[in-house]
Amino acid sequence: MRSRWPVMSSAAMRRSRICTTRRSSWPTFPEDTDMSNATPSRMPITRKQATKLIRKLPVNRSVGNSVVRRGGSIGRIVKTLLTEPTVPNGVKVLAKESKVGANYDTDWARSYPARAARVLLVEGLVRPVIDILATPTVYGDDRLTDIEGPVVFAANHHSHIDTPLMLSVIPEPWRHHLFIGAAADYFFGNQITSTLSALVIGAIPIERTKVTRNSADQAAVLLDDGWSMLIFPEGGRSPDGWGQQFRGGAAYLSLRCNVPVVPVHLEGTGKVLRKGKNVPRLHPTSVTFGKPIMPNEGEDSRHLAIRIEEAVAALADESATDWWQARRRAAAGETPSLHGPEAGSWRRSWSLDDRKRTRKGKRNWPEV
Repeated sequence: MRSRWPVMSSAAMRRSRICTTRRSSWPTFPEDTDMSNATPSRMPITRKQATKLIRKLPVNRSVGNSVVRRGGSIGRIVKTLLTEPTVPNGVKVLAKESKVGANYDTDWARSYPARAARVLLVEGLVRPVIDILATPTVYGDDRLTDIEGPVVFAANHHSHIDTPLMLSVIPEPWRHHLFIGAAADYFFGNQITSTLSALVIGAIPIERTKVTRNSADQAAVLLDDGWSMLIFPEGGRSPDGWGQQFRGGAAYLSLRCNVPVVPVHLEGTGKVLRKGKNVPRLHPTSVTFGKPIMPNEGEDSRHLAIRIEEAVAALADESATDWWQARRRAAAGETPSLHGPEAGSWRRSWSLDDRKRTRKGKRNWPEV
């Protein structure tokens, strides 16, 4: 006799067990739960299930709306607290003022502990190394005997060795009461280089492409306080050995603070460590100090900058020949220019056209 109930296969029995198991894991709700508004997308859940969902939610990056999960890592909590809060769309976030570059504060470098450390570095390390590498010969230091008070030393610039060389040969009382006008974008690019530049060489940040109020005010305050200044008016090292046009920073400070400018010519430093090289080599150098230049009444910074450049060019001629021949050419207006021969001016324009161009930037032919 045939059975009334169908015989289930083994596969059907397994499916039945799975369905039974799944039904047993479905959520159960209290009898008083209102299921009238329940939909497949809005199904009420129990408190236990809600707690599990909250624990699985990601932590919001905003400090005010952050949800700290139970047992969460301390690192995640610290990261959340240190993360800047979010702002609504359309709200302009003000950029933070950089603490390096032209805004770096170097007042601490004039404190007595910093000055003592700098004297030890210059006298104990810098001068012995310079004597070995550069073997400097100093000329014209007798022209500084009648100067009293602060001065601005304005020198040509061929090498990174120029600054330690000047720190070694500038006579007293200016040597250890001196600050350096250094390029803000190069020597004060980050916190480490800014600290080392201010401590080791007593540098302050100077914008080399323009005279900014912050840089000028900082230098003027130090000059008024009796500090002397070393500046390279060319704004950077020469890439080809010839001089570049002097900028107006030294002239502006001389006019503003009524201090003399001492022109200085450095010879041979490009052979010790020229631009683009990282390893110095032994080569003798010479440093020639010129007569102090005071601004004339009613003179502007542009004309004074030209006079400073002409004085450095005369010192270069004096270094190449002798004092008498250099003075004769200066009186006749025949002093050789620091810029080199005019025949190759387009090559110099090619190499000096844009200081802001990066190494990877595209180079264009100069305008003729």
